Amino acid sequence: MTLFADVVATSQRVAATSSRTEKIGALADLLRRLDPDEVATTVAVLSGEPRQGRVGIGWASLAAVSVEPAARPSLTVHDFDATIAAVAALSGPGSATARAAALSAFFARATADEAEFLRGLLSGGLRQGALEGVMLEAVARAATVPAAQVRRAAMLAGDLPTVAALALGDDPARALAGVGLTPLTPVLPMLAASSPDVAAALEATGRASVEWKLDGARIQVHRDGDDVRIFTRNLNDITGRLPGVVEVVHQLPGHCFILDGEALGWMEADDGGRPGRFQESMSQFGSHAGSADLAARFFDVLHLDGADLLDRPLHVRAAALDRLAGPWRIPSVVTDDPAEAQAFFEAAVAAGHEGVMVKALGSPYEAGRRGGAWRKVKPVRTFDLVVLAAEWGHGRRRGWLSNLHLGARRADDARLVMVGKTFKGLTDALLTWQTAELLARETHREGITVHVRPELVVEIALDGVQSSTRYPGGIALRFARVKRYRPDKTAAEADTLESLLALG
Repeated sequence: MTLFADVVATSQRVAATSSRTEKIGALADLLRRLDPDEVATTVAVLSGEPRQGRVGIGWASLAAVSVEPAARPSLTVHDFDATIAAVAALSGPGSATARAAALSAFFARATADEAEFLRGLLSGGLRQGALEGVMLEAVARAATVPAAQVRRAAMLAGDLPTVAALALGDDPARALAGVGLTPLTPVLPMLAASSPDVAAALEATGRASVEWKLDGARIQVHRDGDDVRIFTRNLNDITGRLPGVVEVVHQLPGHCFILDGEALGWMEADDGGRPGRFQESMSQFGSHAGSADLAARFFDVLHLDGADLLDRPLHVRAAALDRLAGPWRIPSVVTDDPAEAQAFFEAAVAAGHEGVMVKALGSPYEAGRRGGAWRKVKPVRTFDLVVLAAEWGHGRRRGWLSNLHLGARRADDARLVMVGKTFKGLTDALLTWQTAELLARETHREGITVHVRPELVVEIALDGVQSSTRYPGGIALRFARVKRYRPDKTAAEADTLESLLALG
């Protein structure tokens, strides 16, 4: 049996290097040493979360754990998996107490390094540079099969840990080839890269479909006869929460299909269980009978009545989508003219949407990949906010203050109120400078958080805001990233909470 300490040591090796090749090599070395029934758990853990997903363990649960670390490693991969499975099964009265007891007993067997790793993993804050793309290539190297074969199987299965177990089992080529697209089984969604403007996007894609980018929640809709399933981008089944979308899907003329689209007028929980995006009105689409048909809009079709369309070019899939779901298709224009695309972009933003997607007409649907064939273009919004505190980094950022707590001014009394966090956009040089400057302003500490005098102003780019009870400001920043610090500004000159609220 593999010690959990070996998993932690591999994570540390991965975090300590910026070389993708070295990351893949370290992961592959570990995967080759695993027992077959340890593969799925280990791949999930080193991709950033347990195979059971989020199981109600957050910072509050972890903060309640106060035990001395073990002197030597004894935990195994099986111990970890069994503990998380047991915690996930807890529910009802007394479950919080039982969860705390199980975590305390588990952490009492963990070394200091294992405990630090577990806190990052279970809180969703593990940052080690082992994203799924790196892990996928590590699985392929360990199994000595082509990465494309593993990638396609993971795309169709929607679950890399399961595919890794197949790849590292008996006859991997045959096992991977047997993974196919199955209606009612979710697949990983295709992702988009970013472009600064539509002209740059068209330069990358050539003639393209330019589509509204809606402020909704990504959904994947499956229908097989009368059976309908709806999944989030994280492949969670949310069919019961969206009866309006189910009603729409039952009206469509196809018998068996898979659609990619957006749910509107619905709140989706983010990875931490907090409220996500919300669209109050879609009146820009015009009037259709009833409200259910405003619950979703679709932009792609992956399967239609027995035919897989993943490998067909976008223009073929678009034609099929028109036939299947024309009234519910997201508005688009086909063009290679930057002026026409810019006008379409401006109209989308004016209508209250996030921006546009620019998609190469000849592109296949590369599920689970963020390639250059799809480009997203959104207006850049920047705000000057005040640093209220920062958290010590994990992994490669250990020793640096990384995750910033950001505040905005109230217009009426100039008090600062927290509106979100970010650790994105920080270079090593900026992390070094930031750590020194924040420590010079330290007022007190709470766990890994260093609170500081609110003096430093930082320019933050973001895609918008959303309602949230997590922060005192009542909002959370969407995709916030650091642009630069503003030594020319004082906290009194920072942007106001009201200006951020206006984005909603």
